[in-house]
Amino acid sequence: MNETQLVLLHYFFLSFHSLFILFNLFGWIWRKTRKWNFITLMLTLFSWVVLGIWRGFGYCFLTDWHYDVLNKLGETDLPRSYIAYLVFKISGWLPNGNLVDTATIIGITLAVLASVYINFLKKK
Repeated sequence: MNETQLVLLHYFFLSFHSLFILFNLFGWIWRKTRKWNFITLMLTLFSWVVLGIWRGFGYCFLTDWHYDVLNKLGETDLPRSYIAYLVFKISGWLPNGNLVDTATIIGITLAVLASVYINFLKKK
C-alpha cells in the first residue's frame, strides 16, 4: 500500500470511527435510527468485552486497524484510547487515561441505558 492510499485510509478511519462514536452516543434519539443504534452499541460492547478477553478490556478493532495505518504512516507513541487520540488531535492536549476511560464508560453506559429504554421499555 502506498502513502496516498494509507492517507486516504487514515481519513476514512478518522471519519468513520468518529461518526460511529457519535452515533453510539446519540443514535437512540431519532426514531429511524434507534434499532441500528442498539446494534452498534452491542457490537461495541462485544468488541470491548468479548474480544477484550484476548486483547484487553476495552479493545476496539477499529482503533487497532486505524493505529496500524497510522504506524505505517510513521506515527508512534499513540495513546491507548481513540478518544484520547481525537482530543489530542483536536486540541493538542493529551488527557489522562483514567479520565478518558471514565468518561467513555459513563458515555456508553448512558447511551446503552437510553437505547434499552427507548427500544424495549418505553410504552409506544
